Amino acid sequence: MRGPKPTPICLEVEFQQELEFLMRRHTTPQQIVLRARIVLLAHQDYNNQDIARQLGIGIDMVRHWRKQWQIEQEVPLCQKSVLARLSDAPRPGAPATISAEAYCRIMSLACQPPENFGRPITEWTARELADEAILQKMVQRISPRQVGRFLKRSRS
Repeated sequence: MRGPKPTPICLEVEFQQELEFLMRRHTTPQQIVLRARIVLLAHQDYNNQDIARQLGIGIDMVRHWRKQWQIEQEVPLCQKSVLARLSDAPRPGAPATISAEAYCRIMSLACQPPENFGRPITEWTARELADEAILQKMVQRISPRQVGRFLKRSRS
């Protein structure tokens, strides 16, 4: 049994041209290209299931971007670009508290022998590095676990 027909998307010519331009441009991220294809196929009166099958994606993704476009469609193109309409919303969570400079300084510290800093150890531990980074005023605070993640990330 088929469900209700999805709400059609009617695109103005300028929106169609912008979507097609984004799809042809070599520097457009592939996720944006896929979303542009979803919107264009929805405009061509394909239903969600046909679009999902044609693009090899889940039907929930088609539903999401069709609905997202319908919400954004009322905003004029001069106020919000097509690229902005197809981009991800900001992710939740706190902003980074450790700057890139502090990260580099901590990693540089990890490359030096602990004896240079008066530490009675031969190899750095995450706790010792965190304590030394705070002592050297590289950061106001940092947990040994965070330093451990830095070190683990740098191994690869």
